[in-house]
Amino acid sequence: MPGHITPITLQLVGPQSWTEVPALLCYDPADPFAVRIAFGESGEPDHEADDGIAWLVGRELLQTGLERPTGDGDVRVWPARATTDVLFLHLRAPSGEALFELSRATVAAFLRHTEALVPFGSESALLPLDEELDALLQNGGPDAPGH
Repeated sequence: MPGHITPITLQLVGPQSWTEVPALLCYDPADPFAVRIAFGESGEPDHEADDGIAWLVGRELLQTGLERPTGDGDVRVWPARATTDVLFLHLRAPSGEALFELSRATVAAFLRHTEALVPFGSESALLPLDEELDALLQNGGPDAPGH
């Protein structure tokens, strides 16, 4: 099942200015809980670049962030109060942190496309957890050789 990719421009909020940062919002039903934000990409790539910066963000976190502040730790999302089309995305890594403004409408439209692929709440049905758990228990259970 193919995923969905949406080009987007984020505004990196700096102390004195804003910098435009092209990115792609990427959704793959094989990883149904996550949205990949590939920074530095401005269109649909022929193949995925391995050298770009990418963040995995929870799809549900983005959905909730459209309406109210959410997230803690490394990823936080919240809507602007004064402007209806502004969504804030705060990312924190050991090397530093960044605050971005992005289009709330673009993110909402992207999430609607992902929901058409995998409805919210049905993500776990796509994951082969039972098979993986069976394999772990058969090959690495308490009676496995060497334990």
